[in-house]
Parts: sequence; C-alpha cells; structure tokens
Amino acid sequence: MDEDSLRALELNGGRVESGAGYRFSLPGGATGYADAQIDDYGAPGGRFRWRPGATLHLNARFSHAAETLRGTAGFGFWNAPYGDPSRRRWALPQAAWFFFASAPGDLPFAPGEPGRGWFAATLDAGTPAALALLPFAPVVVALNQMTALRRRLWPGVRARLCIHAAPLAVDMREWHTYELRWRPDGCSFAVDGRAVLATPSGPRGPLGFVCWLDNQYLALTPRGRFRAGVVDMPGEQWLEVTDLRLGD
Repeated sequence: MDEDSLRALELNGGRVESGAGYRFSLPGGATGYADAQIDDYGAPGGRFRWRPGATLHLNARFSHAAETLRGTAGFGFWNAPYGDPSRRRWALPQAAWFFFASAPGDLPFAPGEPGRGWFAATLDAGTPAALALLPFAPVVVALNQMTALRRRLWPGVRARLCIHAAPLAVDMREWHTYELRWRPDGCSFAVDGRAVLATPSGPRGPLGFVCWLDNQYLALTPRGRFRAGVVDMPGEQWLEVTDLRLGD
C-alpha cells in the first residue's frame, strides 16, 4: 500500500498526526460531529480498491478502556454507505473490520446482548439473501418484539445479512497487533497472533480502507429501534496506530 494514497479527514476539532505512525485525537467538549480519520476513498472515479483477498495488519492502542471510550472507532474495510462523511455515497452497508461503539449505541450483533463494545465483525446487507428479506421487513420487526420469536428468527436474519461478530476481551489502552484476512469464503481476525473470529462468509466488496475515531452513536436493533446522534466528550480521546500494512 502506498500511504500517499491515504486521505486525512479532520472535522470539528478532530486531528490526524502522522510520523512513525498515526495519532487520531478528538477534543473534549465538542458540540457537533467530530471525526479524525484516514481512508482511501478518493481512488480514481470514487471507486473502492479492496476486494476479497485483501489483508490488514497494524498495531494500535487507545487513550481509554472500552468502558470509558466514547463514540465509535476502529479500522478495516467499509463502503461508507451514508457518506464518508464528506461526500454522500448511499448504499447498503458492507464491512469487515475491528469496530468499537459506546453507549447509547446499540447495533444488531446478537439477540439479547448489548450491541456495543470492542468487536471483530462483518456485515453485508446487500446480498441476494438479504435483499429477499426487504418485503418482509415490517413483519420481521413486528415478530422481533416478542423475545421467544426473536431468538428463533434473528439468527437466520443475521446469517442472511452476513453479520458475524466476536467481542474482544483486551485492554484497549495497551498496544495490540490486529490482523484481518478477507477471503472469498470468509474472514479471519486475530489479535496478538491469536484467532478471535473466523466467519463462513464475508462481504462481497469492493470496499475502502478506513481508520477513525469519532463521537457519534447509532442504535439499530432487531426490534426496529433506530436512533443516531453525537455523545458528550468530557475530555480528549485518542487512538495511536503503527506498522500499518495493507495488501491484496
């Protein structure tokens, strides 16, 4: 990967500093959406570069533990379906990444569990199997209001959406090595050389690379609950990354 192809995006006080690695920081007290990010979304024609066969390796640490970090953060492959956020690019979401979300965020990783914390995860909402669910979405949401039915229905919905996730029981404040291998038949994730998630399927792509830290939240649950916004930042937060390597 040519690091000259990476774009730095700094919004509302977010900062990206580069040298031997990268340091992403957000100021305390931000009143609007704040973001510190690098990505390669600016390929010729706005096309994404990465497809199955891509690999990611980096070392990272955060200023806060998972219990106290605010907003969202992570690194991996993503199609920026709601904007990058400097340009709108509407699409159904696809991702293979290491992803963090704080309260009040709540994403549909598994039924009966809070969809927040530090995860390895995949998602592809545009597969033919996922699209076949669209006419039945209101019925699925209605049935998911009942716990017993949700436990029976949601695993099948997750499989159609290519949702696979595993929580990462590591101290985010310490340096760890993160690796992702995205293959046509699935994705494998490792932390410090230890396998943490292997999926039977992965996103179709193409996707862009992104590494970011921001102060937003998204709640989208199997019961149809949707909320989005920004969280309070009582003090500075940061993410440091070294030895970033991308390949295909």
